Amino acid sequence: MLPDRLPATRTERRRQNPRAGFSLIELLIVIAIILVILTVALPKLNNAVRGARETGALKAITTIHTAEVQYYSSYNRYAASLQELGPPASGPEGPSAAGLVERDLASGEKGGYHYTVAATPTGYAITAVPVHFGTDGSKTYFSDTGMGIHVHNGQEPATVNDPLQGESAPSQQSTPTK
Repeated sequence: MLPDRLPATRTERRRQNPRAGFSLIELLIVIAIILVILTVALPKLNNAVRGARETGALKAITTIHTAEVQYYSSYNRYAASLQELGPPASGPEGPSAAGLVERDLASGEKGGYHYTVAATPTGYAITAVPVHFGTDGSKTYFSDTGMGIHVHNGQEPATVNDPLQGESAPSQQSTPTK
């Protein structure tokens, strides 16, 4: 038995067959909306990831400070490298590998930052620089035995002359002359 009449329009065919799907135009509109959302969301996501890596760098520097204090109390000197703070490759812990920081931090690279520890006449100095500046981080860090963390907003490595974390850069105010 045939129906009285065949569907004449596309809309009528769709009403009879609800599983017809999307048209090409509808699909293109959905893709365009997704692309607009991505162009708005990706820069914010990248900024959030960069901020998380910078926070991770601050925490790693604090971890290194704690390990240096523990190393000093055990061996009566500060460690001159991250390898001395890290775990031994084999055998017992000792002055050449004290096991005070994780293996990835002892390797010098963690969370998008490259860390170095160097001996100084008064103790040690720590630097942290992004592996890929701008992508992994936009700040460099410096710290020493005083345990204050200096921040430089730029690609050059931070120094003791840069402002401490949480402080703003010294302002260039001129004093009025009489």
